[in-house]
Amino acid sequence: MNVRRLIPTTAVAGAVALGLVTLTACGGTSDAADKGSDGKLDVVASFYPMQYLAEQIGGGHVAVTTLTKPGVEPHDLELKPKQIGELGEADVLLYLKGIQPAVDEAIAQAGVKTTVDASTLTALEAHGTGAGEGHDHAHEGEEHAEESHEGHDHGSEAGADPHVWLDPVKYAEVAKGVGAAFEKADPDHAADYKANTAALVKKLGDLDTEFETGLKNTTTRTFITTHSAFGYLAERYHLDQEGISGVDPESEPSPARIKELQDVAKADKVTTVFFETLASDKTAKTLAQDTGLKTDVLDPLEGITDGSRGDDYIEVMQANLAALKTALGAK
Repeated sequence: MNVRRLIPTTAVAGAVALGLVTLTACGGTSDAADKGSDGKLDVVASFYPMQYLAEQIGGGHVAVTTLTKPGVEPHDLELKPKQIGELGEADVLLYLKGIQPAVDEAIAQAGVKTTVDASTLTALEAHGTGAGEGHDHAHEGEEHAEESHEGHDHGSEAGADPHVWLDPVKYAEVAKGVGAAFEKADPDHAADYKANTAALVKKLGDLDTEFETGLKNTTTRTFITTHSAFGYLAERYHLDQEGISGVDPESEPSPARIKELQDVAKADKVTTVFFETLASDKTAKTLAQDTGLKTDVLDPLEGITDGSRGDDYIEVMQANLAALKTALGAK
């Protein structure tokens, strides 16, 4: 597997219109999209979190395809010329700017009437290797702050963390914006899109309650992970994320960072080092072995594979909750 590439800020610079659906138009956005030959709205989603929203909200009125196939690491996706050409035939393009530079570039050139950038549908924040409430460890000096900044310089704003789907509350905000876009693109079925959006928002609300209740009382609030994707989740549920090496779980952390994590593990009674499903677990296992900790999976849900602990977003997030409850000593 290719090592993840940090995305330069120039590739993702641009203003974020918070709380609004971004509709990029050729000749305006007031007309409904032309449907495919099967009468369905043709939706192209950039990767799994966007695909899940499109399927849940669109239901039987949409035909959804995804640019990122199962098992492919989204950050490393390269589009074939045929895929780029087919983008222009879609009725709706749904993506999250800042995750996949190849997709960002192709969509900008596609000229599709209804183009929805999910990063504009909720407020983004900057997160680094350390994130979450109560994150006031003594080891966070200027050097660590600099590492955190450099480790997360991708997103729709310079320094913004795009992993909003791992917070059910923020994901629900995105869902509402996607639903509004579908209603506008296909007004004949607006009532169904509205109802499907409401049903999805309720499921996400129930998931939020599960996390809030399940993680309310724990022995420790700190977890260590190879991929610093869980900053929003950590903040939502008053946890403390410690990433081994920023957004790139396959890069080698510095000796200084390893020493910091060893100190954090001891001070905060950490039991587990988490790794993800689409990247190597080598660094996590090495750190765990050196510090006498366990390892487990915390899935950033960038794709569903045969190795995923669940068949869809809700199931995998519930598996993540179970893993966190065990690691944090939930009471």
